Amino acid sequence: MHSPEVPVLVKRLPHGEGLPLPAYATEGAAGMDVVAAEDLDLAPGARHAVATGLSIAIPAGYEIQVRPRSGLALKHGVTVPNTPGTIDSDYRGELKVIMINLGAESFTIRRGDRVAQLVLAPVTRGTWLEVEELDATARGEGGFGSTGGLAALKG
Repeated sequence: MHSPEVPVLVKRLPHGEGLPLPAYATEGAAGMDVVAAEDLDLAPGARHAVATGLSIAIPAGYEIQVRPRSGLALKHGVTVPNTPGTIDSDYRGELKVIMINLGAESFTIRRGDRVAQLVLAPVTRGTWLEVEELDATARGEGGFGSTGGLAALKG
């Protein structure tokens, strides 16, 4: 079964010429792989907004989430620090991927390397309704680790 397809307008910038458009690697993939449009060496601890050579027009009511590629994170410690990053429907600048090298060695990115995944997602806009009191729950005000989850914390 296919998900509905939503057209996203894309403009290829001069430094993006010859590169593939973002694409799904498999039939069941949720994210489209996007490639770098530049060469760079990302030093340990360094961050860089990696150019893709693309500008996009996301339809109103949608966003594109920028997510890391799991293989880069596991094998090299290279990831997207603001995960998921959000590209809003009214942004028209170049799509760039903020990457960080959390590994111990420099990581080389070459033009055409897959650097992240893009997920088109619907946006639900909230509105605030101020009240004097909130309803009670079993959890109450317990936060940050209050529900457990790690055996090492039990005791």
